[in-house]
Amino acid sequence: MNARALNENVRRLGAVDWDRRLFDALIPLPEGTSYNAYLVRGSERTALLDTCEPARRAEFLAQLDEVDRLDYVVLHHAEQDHSGLLPEVLERFPDAVALASPKGAPMLADLLPIPSDRIRAVADNETLELGGRALRFLHLPWVHWPETMTTWLEPDGILFSCDMFGAHLATSDLFARDSARALAAAKLYYAQIMMPYARQIERHLVRLAELPIRMIAPSHGPVFDRPALIFDAWREWVSGPPRRRVVLPRVSMHGSTEKLSDALIAELTERGVAVEPYDLAAPALDRLAASLVNAGAVVFAAPAVWNGPHPAAAFAAAIVNGLKPNLRCLSWIGSYGWGEKALAEFGALCSGLKAEILPPVLCRGRPRPENFSAIRTLAEALAARLPAE
Repeated sequence: MNARALNENVRRLGAVDWDRRLFDALIPLPEGTSYNAYLVRGSERTALLDTCEPARRAEFLAQLDEVDRLDYVVLHHAEQDHSGLLPEVLERFPDAVALASPKGAPMLADLLPIPSDRIRAVADNETLELGGRALRFLHLPWVHWPETMTTWLEPDGILFSCDMFGAHLATSDLFARDSARALAAAKLYYAQIMMPYARQIERHLVRLAELPIRMIAPSHGPVFDRPALIFDAWREWVSGPPRRRVVLPRVSMHGSTEKLSDALIAELTERGVAVEPYDLAAPALDRLAASLVNAGAVVFAAPAVWNGPHPAAAFAAAIVNGLKPNLRCLSWIGSYGWGEKALAEFGALCSGLKAEILPPVLCRGRPRPENFSAIRTLAEALAARLPAE
């Protein structure tokens, strides 16, 4: 990727990673990603905001060949896709100083071989004059690490938002021109990375709403020159009420659990509740995560195996528990061969959620009329607790 201009004083550097398909050895990247850094020039000083993923070292350092002076390197986040090339940047520009939040500075020293005297902590709301424009640092902890901060550029009105408002999306567009595609990728990104911190983010959105933002420049994905597009979407994902929708992660070995889940889908649909089944035999974690945003309930459907719930369902439960969606209800259904205990404690896998646990429906072997009656009771309980739309 060549450096590209946001305006006459700001350029985007970094790399578009078209072929990467997994992040953190966990998060699917169906459309690749990008690693965005930004170069801001004032009349007196120049600042680089973040660096790049180390795997794209040659591309990024070639972009810096065109930079004749660098006074500051702002590190919004210590994770290496932002900070990984900081040692090389500081070596190339021996007078440059790295700036980070008070929690970020020691984290950078832990992660990277950087002399401590090359890093300076900046206070929340501290301003750095560059000549004709200024960087204001806003600490936004837990978006999604404790040391995260963002930078507000005055008078340009650009918010360099770090991972906030980002998207794992490889695109040749500098700006989010395909809004539907950009928002779909941004929703996946929010669901997989940010949803566990929704309550902290809710407060940060209130603070950022006070700024006259003209442009949002995140660390991944396209830049939003229509900031309301992504800001309003995040406000809905973070603060929107649970919907009349049940997410149904399911797996079945011999058909019994499948019969129970099919019956539950039919009963919920009849009661005006939307259902999103999710096949755990061919998991795509991005789709599961996205389906949890503003979902009202989750019901797991899983048989017993190895004297416990099917491992695919247990893994899905760990994902749901970790992402902490704002659910109203949680339950599970399934079939076992000889001992009900194998499934009875499934809810303990989601102990981090505040959702009401509804009585599960478990059957020995094939479902019988009484089991389908219990499915109807579960559907009625879910429909009564989920909001009308």
